[in-house]
Amino acid sequence: MTRTVVCRRLWRVLAALILAMLPAAASACISCSCTTSASSLSFGTYDSVSALPRDASALVSIDCNGLVALLGVVEVRVGTGSSNNQLQRTMVQAATGLNYNLYADIARSQILGDGTGGTTTATASLNGLLTSSTVIPVFGRIPAGQWVGSGTYTDTVIITVQY
Repeated sequence: MTRTVVCRRLWRVLAALILAMLPAAASACISCSCTTSASSLSFGTYDSVSALPRDASALVSIDCNGLVALLGVVEVRVGTGSSNNQLQRTMVQAATGLNYNLYADIARSQILGDGTGGTTTATASLNGLLTSSTVIPVFGRIPAGQWVGSGTYTDTVIITVQY
């Protein structure tokens, strides 16, 4: 019986040591530098009379050099754009707006933002020693049934990558 208690205590101590060595959330690099890039998210031509939403996706790439922590996590946060509203972003042309949003999942059920007010952030593992890379997808959707004039609608959002 005594051996079982000692083993359980040893496992608890080992588990505590392992957890203490893991990097904190959104902390992937120790003494390293990272570069990031994002591809443009282009919806193409939007059809106002279509009953289907218009979907698109883009990629955020993170490449790090230095001492990269094992089991490290990078976090992507997305700004509001011209609408100043994470829950309903708007692309604009002159004074006309076309609603859209950005999502963390392919099902487009988790609105990508800063993690507050009903939004989530996107995270990915960044594992390796000396170098590591990861790609985080961003999914976009323009809801169907918006009656807007023809032209080019644009928005700019700020993407923040924490590592």
